[in-house]
Amino acid sequence: MSKWITSAFVIFFPCYYFAQFQVRDSSLFDPQIAVSYAVQFPGGDMADRFGINGSIGLGFHIKTRTNWWYGVQGIYLFGKKVTEPELLSNLYTSNGEILDNQGQVAVMYIQERGFAVTLEGGHLFDFIGPNPNSGLLLTAGVGILQHKIRIEHQLNEINALSGDYLKGYDRLTNGLALRQVIGYAHMSNNRLINFFIGVEAYEGITKNRRDLNFDTRISDDKKRLDILLGIRAGWVLHLYRRAPNDAYFY
Repeated sequence: MSKWITSAFVIFFPCYYFAQFQVRDSSLFDPQIAVSYAVQFPGGDMADRFGINGSIGLGFHIKTRTNWWYGVQGIYLFGKKVTEPELLSNLYTSNGEILDNQGQVAVMYIQERGFAVTLEGGHLFDFIGPNPNSGLLLTAGVGILQHKIRIEHQLNEINALSGDYLKGYDRLTNGLALRQVIGYAHMSNNRLINFFIGVEAYEGITKNRRDLNFDTRISDDKKRLDILLGIRAGWVLHLYRRAPNDAYFY
């Protein structure tokens, strides 16, 4: 009877059955969640506006038993260097200051913010690493890239930079993006050390989505090529089911 039950289980739940093999011996069906951080260098039109930025990533991917790899990746990017000619130029006094509603000099913080979401696929080449679930990982994806200028004045009330008025200065930009990654993915035999590290690239065909920039009094509707090149490293939580050391298969 036990043989019949085992056979039926394999037929109707093959992914679960195969995931019971040991990591060191077999290529697993492996859903996984990854948390990562990257340092990214801007290129193309993006380099004219921003400097080096940081990026936090969260991804969900599945590695098949044949080492194909697919899933979704999201990142949140942030930076401190913003270079935008004439930004807030209509609000500056002759002394080069911006005043709040009470006529006091406002303290301003100008920063970069953005995100990207991509659907992606690739392949794991297991000629390096401690087991068939580790190796060289090549992936490519398509999605959206968005960035804008974040303007903060928390200590001051400025009507011209409140509510919808703020949208006239933030240069909100987004569009279709491609992502490529080449790196190393590591799954340890004992489940304790699981990570990846690699080089990534984003190329976005983007456009300013605001009808008018209030400071320059012009509409910026040209297409942009925004590029990000970075080094990303992360920790991976593998969701496969591990078999006990003394496993028996019928």
